Amino acid sequence: MIAARCCLLPPPCFSAVRVRCFAGETSDTGILFREKLIYLQDLNVDPHKALRVNPSLRSASISSVVSVENLLSSTGLSRPAVGRILDMFPDLLTSDPESEIIPVLRFLTDEISISEEDIPKSISRCPRLLISSVDHQLRPALAFLKTLGFVGRDTITSRNTVLLVSNVERTLIPKIEYLEEGLGFTREEVAKMVVRSPALLTYSVDNNLVPKVEFFMEEMRGDVKELKRFPQYFSFSLERKIKPRHRLLKEHGIFMPLSEMLKVSDGQFNNWLLELRLRSVERR
Repeated sequence: MIAARCCLLPPPCFSAVRVRCFAGETSDTGILFREKLIYLQDLNVDPHKALRVNPSLRSASISSVVSVENLLSSTGLSRPAVGRILDMFPDLLTSDPESEIIPVLRFLTDEISISEEDIPKSISRCPRLLISSVDHQLRPALAFLKTLGFVGRDTITSRNTVLLVSNVERTLIPKIEYLEEGLGFTREEVAKMVVRSPALLTYSVDNNLVPKVEFFMEEMRGDVKELKRFPQYFSFSLERKIKPRHRLLKEHGIFMPLSEMLKVSDGQFNNWLLELRLRSVERR
């Protein structure tokens, strides 16, 4: 069990002097506070940002903060990775490992069946998992995702646990409804799309889905059925890839399915266009 490997000993980077300072908890509070700042800097955590975001950190003992680092390290995360996560979410520094972090780890291993080897990948890809409530966020999100088809071989994995931190009512359902109402798809069709391309549920409706649908329908004169076949379309940059490639194809009077147009690298796409130009010249 991951939690069983967690110990309350300070990391080896600490000197014996520092260990004595926070282990005794009886030294001058000013010295202890400075030692805490040094500890945070050793972790590459910005102490000023951490204290601003989490004022409770000022009065927290160093030993309690170290216990958080040790628990995260016990999952297989490297120390730099732990520091990055704690810098992103300073509230974790004063969290209770037993009641706040370990339940999340148990949820990932017991209810999603993510292996201990993949736990570090899940946390690195989505550190917000660690500050999410199992009962009020993770479990309801998982239940909703299962209704869409994230079960069996399509179950949630370490690659897409980011979906679990999305609020069902405010984030997931509005995206499903846009795909249904805006494109005329059925719930079953939308479910198949998001299972094939889970990232769809992470994109903004206003900043991603709407402008790409509008460009596809109005400029490319596309058929929405193609979006159903290739939902990965929404993962490509509108300005850097979709528009430039469509413009080049249009200039040469070429029609190409979305998957062929977008999945190849820039080098392959440009070489393909060059070959077409040469063939056109030869025909003349």
